[in-house]
Amino acid sequence: MPARSILDFDFMVRSFPRIARGIPVSLAIAAVAFFFGALIGLGIALIKIRRIPVLLRIVGVYTSFMRGTPLLAQIFLCYYGIPMVLRYLNEIYAWNLNVSAIPAIVFMYFCFSLNVGAYLSESIRAALLSVPPGQTEAASSLGMTDFQVFLRITLPQAALVALPNMGNTFIALLKDTSLAFAASVPEIIGQAKITAARSSNFIEAYLVAALLYWLICFTLERLLILSERRLRRHERKLP
Repeated sequence: MPARSILDFDFMVRSFPRIARGIPVSLAIAAVAFFFGALIGLGIALIKIRRIPVLLRIVGVYTSFMRGTPLLAQIFLCYYGIPMVLRYLNEIYAWNLNVSAIPAIVFMYFCFSLNVGAYLSESIRAALLSVPPGQTEAASSLGMTDFQVFLRITLPQAALVALPNMGNTFIALLKDTSLAFAASVPEIIGQAKITAARSSNFIEAYLVAALLYWLICFTLERLLILSERRLRRHERKLP
């Protein structure tokens, strides 16, 4: 009698579409969080560069907390803490906000945005500082305002420098979205957990989830490389 296979490949094939339903959710969390996180990171970077006294201390505590505490703890704080605060504000200001109707994914958007913003701030700050001061001074001498100099001179060059680090941060963020299942968000791992619970094929379900993450991250890595080459195509090759 032939030995039984260690993995149920038939189950893996059948469960693939069900687990793949979590892909849009994972990508949505990563995309929304990265967009707002980049804005937060840019704001923090500018505060640190300009060394605004009061705000400098605030962002220092913020980045230290977000980088020094586990992401899972931050998820629980947002998932349970934000509704508690909103209910309290409902009572104080007589709001008519239905906190229970807010989807859990909204709290994940908020949590992941705060988390990735703390990490992106250093990459953005380093990229902004990499722009030669002479270029901004020359632009100012031509009559450009500070905002125009930042938008037309500093930001495009800094974006090119920050692209590799920011791309890697996005890939890491996408993998971190797997923790959102702790807040009952049906992303890839959440779908794998639900699927596995019905048949007790946990190894197979999580293996499918791992393969999905790998395929997505591999695709993003290739796109990142192509984007970087395209952005650098105007640079002269050194002899």
